[in-house]
Amino acid sequence: MKKLANAGITLAATLLMSFAFTSSAVAQAPTDPQIVGIVLGANQIDMDYAKLALAKSKNKDVRDFAQQMSTDHASLQKSVKDLGAKLNVTPADSDTAKSLKQQAADETKKLKALSGKEFDKAYIDNEVAYHQQVIDAVSKVLIPNAQNAELKSALTGAAPLFQGHLEHAQKVQAGLGGSSSASAHQH
Repeated sequence: MKKLANAGITLAATLLMSFAFTSSAVAQAPTDPQIVGIVLGANQIDMDYAKLALAKSKNKDVRDFAQQMSTDHASLQKSVKDLGAKLNVTPADSDTAKSLKQQAADETKKLKALSGKEFDKAYIDNEVAYHQQVIDAVSKVLIPNAQNAELKSALTGAAPLFQGHLEHAQKVQAGLGGSSSASAHQH
């Protein structure tokens, strides 16, 4: 039961994140293999952001959040791969996945140029925006377009995890003095 819940969380998290930044790049409904590919890519992106935060930040709240993202998304990544294998779904590339990777590369470049409190604020602002977009993408794009019932169920089951990540990021953001413009970090 826990493994299935983790698989759902992983798929949902990755899918949500991938569509969070690329909803404008979606020209047509994604297929299940593309959804799995998007989820895997988006999940890896948030693990990479967390790794960067753990290397650069000295703020305990930021580091605790980044560690949670690293741990949760590593577990999710494994669950998504396992679910894809179980369903015999090979992840497929898509314009959405490519766009997501490019946007993440651009954001990472910006974050790497910052340090101290500026980095902490930019990282957390990006995480708040990313999770808000992921939640929206999962509910409006991924879940409605998933054809496999188990994939759809996994995405639906992951929604509370994403909401928890968003709320944690917002709490850290408030502790850092809030965001003057969270939308400035949206893609």
